[in-house]
Amino acid sequence: MSFPIQSIHSICKLSATSRALNVTRRWAATCSSHNSDSSKSCHKPKAPAITSSEFWSDPTTWQRTRVNTFRCLIGCTTGDFSSMWYLQLYHPDVAPVTCMAISMAAGITTSLALETVLLRRSMGVTHTAAFKTALGMSFVSMLAMEATENAVDWYFTGGQVMLQDPKFWVAAAASAAAGYIVPLPYNYWRLRALGVTMPAPATFDHDDHASEKRDRDLLSGTCM
Repeated sequence: MSFPIQSIHSICKLSATSRALNVTRRWAATCSSHNSDSSKSCHKPKAPAITSSEFWSDPTTWQRTRVNTFRCLIGCTTGDFSSMWYLQLYHPDVAPVTCMAISMAAGITTSLALETVLLRRSMGVTHTAAFKTALGMSFVSMLAMEATENAVDWYFTGGQVMLQDPKFWVAAAASAAAGYIVPLPYNYWRLRALGVTMPAPATFDHDDHASEKRDRDLLSGTCM
């Protein structure tokens, strides 16, 4: 038994329309579940005032801030100290101030590279989009971190990398700790006040998956 071409096309259009209506109804139901008043639309709750204790006491934001800052610290410290060690070992005639400036630039570069790779993997976007996101979210934090690390290191060691001296490792630990602590408030504020968040993948319940499977089965059975 065969169906006329017009009937097959009608079934396809009806199925597509039904799927669109299902998506619209799911979106409307999500909005209704987040707002008890039907006259209000789906909006993200406004963060409390920055001067209030409530603003600075969100554990979820603090947890994410610590993770993001530690990630930035790894990138900055790796590039910074590696470049400083290389320049002093193979180019000892470079002035200490110049050496630290180059090391700061290298630290920011490696941190941006690390953040770009991690964002691309977590967000599933292109390298360009991930790099722009990393630059917009983390550049100020990286500058503050690099400036703090190098200031502390300069104070204790004069910017000298002496791997055989225990004092160097103590200074390196102190500079890394300071570099981690200083940008924490800024990173927390950026996440909390500006709402800088990673896009979460869309989730559907069991009925949604079953409905979509039925739609695909209908389309595959009549529209091929």
